[in-house]
Amino acid sequence: MGLFSRAAFFTTVNHLRDLPLHGGREVAFAGRSNAGKSSAINTLANHTRLAFTSKTPGRTQHINYFSLGENHYLVDLPGYGYAKVPPDIRAHWEGLLSQYLQTREALCGLVVIMDSRHPLTELDEQMLSWFAPTGKPVHVLLTKSDKLSRQQAMQTLSHVRLHLTEHYPHCSVQLFSSLKKTGTDEAEAVIASWFSEGDG
Repeated sequence: MGLFSRAAFFTTVNHLRDLPLHGGREVAFAGRSNAGKSSAINTLANHTRLAFTSKTPGRTQHINYFSLGENHYLVDLPGYGYAKVPPDIRAHWEGLLSQYLQTREALCGLVVIMDSRHPLTELDEQMLSWFAPTGKPVHVLLTKSDKLSRQQAMQTLSHVRLHLTEHYPHCSVQLFSSLKKTGTDEAEAVIASWFSEGDG
């Protein structure tokens, strides 16, 4: 039984004041709207419809909580950077995201989803900058790695790892493919270690 296999919808939140007081630990997933975040969550959970995947990027407009049991939670954050969202809604999300990332005590780590064909966008950097002052760990999933040749994928991984080491020392990175289900064990091991640090 994997860490995510028991994932079940818990609650959805649109304002920080409504964040659940569960007394446990949570790991958040963030990523650009079309980077494959929902697919990655569904792949890790081995569940086709846990996180809502949409043909229209930007559908996740709330903070969605999934319970993993043992007072551990997976938090699906709104996708960022999708152009067709009204500016006031985008401002609301950005305020919600930055404040959540910077102030949420229960948050023990952040998984950032980046499309391996277009990693380290300006918005990805903004997310990392918001979160960096907390000193908490970040793990980057370079999704859709099946769309790259083996050589391209390794070059991308090396380039991103170098950049993160230089600018965000709390970050680790790996290749991931929801389609081929590659990288799931590695991702799960990293996230499980974050949860277990608080359980000792």
